[in-house]
Amino acid sequence: MSQELKIDSNECKLLFADPIQSESAGILLRSRLQASGRRMGFSDVRRENMVLVASEMVTNLIKHAGGKGMIQVWQQPGPALDIISFDFGPGVDDLALAQQDGYSTSKTLGKGLGSMQRLSDEFGIYTQQEKDAKHGRWHGTALWTRFYLNKHNSAGSAGLNMPAVAQSGFEIGVFSRALNDDRFNGDKIYLQQHGAKLRLLHLDGLGHGEIAQRVTSNLGCYLSVEGLDKLLAAVDHHLTTGERGAVAIAAEFDLSKKNLNVLGVGDMSAYVYIHDSINNLSFAPGILGREHKTPTATQLVFEKKTLFITASDGIRRGWDKDSFPRLFNQHPQLIAYVLGNVMPRVTDDQSICVIRLN
Repeated sequence: MSQELKIDSNECKLLFADPIQSESAGILLRSRLQASGRRMGFSDVRRENMVLVASEMVTNLIKHAGGKGMIQVWQQPGPALDIISFDFGPGVDDLALAQQDGYSTSKTLGKGLGSMQRLSDEFGIYTQQEKDAKHGRWHGTALWTRFYLNKHNSAGSAGLNMPAVAQSGFEIGVFSRALNDDRFNGDKIYLQQHGAKLRLLHLDGLGHGEIAQRVTSNLGCYLSVEGLDKLLAAVDHHLTTGERGAVAIAAEFDLSKKNLNVLGVGDMSAYVYIHDSINNLSFAPGILGREHKTPTATQLVFEKKTLFITASDGIRRGWDKDSFPRLFNQHPQLIAYVLGNVMPRVTDDQSICVIRLN
């Protein structure tokens, strides 16, 4: 297990997000992938694999969703490059059958799924049929593929050198998108691991834009403060001299004790998915750096299948596990992408962090 892991949501960058309505739309996508992969340091072979995956996604969107969808390319901590296909089609009837090589009908995604999975380092698929879409919110299919820059295979299937994120003992998903895809984002997620303990600080600066980003920048240093109450007190003190306040959630996972401690101030959301149910956590009202009530810690047993989700108020509430059947068994990164794309408020920055024991 890695003894130290640091993640800053500044590393989470949306590089491409366009609707795909025809094969010609894939030309810009492939060009952007080549340029982004080259800039990040991926080899020619790895970039070609990305292009092949993207081409399969374009074909699937047109053939099975009638061009009602989009493809996103994200740079993520790791470093890693993610390619996401998100459509508004009918969904897949039999997902297990659809993933078999050689199987293709007008109601499935066909044999391309197997090749996408083999070409990428991580792969996930989530589908919801129209008849299962609660409140008519969303139906379709989301495909996630990931390419790690630092993963190499030196001897067949042996000799894998995975990045710190993949060795941390946790599965982590991060989604952070600025309002109107502005260059400035007032939402910030910091993660830091030392040994068996993983710390999270998720902040939302009031408002949005450049000032909100300045408010929440450079606060990751407080993750080293002993005690979550003292951590939030230090952030509170820091923000008293700032231009705006912020709301925040602080959490600590202890692998040795199998517990989770959570503390928060302000209008943010946190959910714990355990034993097939989702529980919402509430936090002290107020604003850090301004006025707020004293926060009270919540301690939970953190079992292997427990899922912890935090979100800024840029993500709409009012969803539960029945809104997204089987989603919360998926990889945290795919969960973050689905919630971020289906549940955003179009008036604020949006951010989600999803954590599960690996």
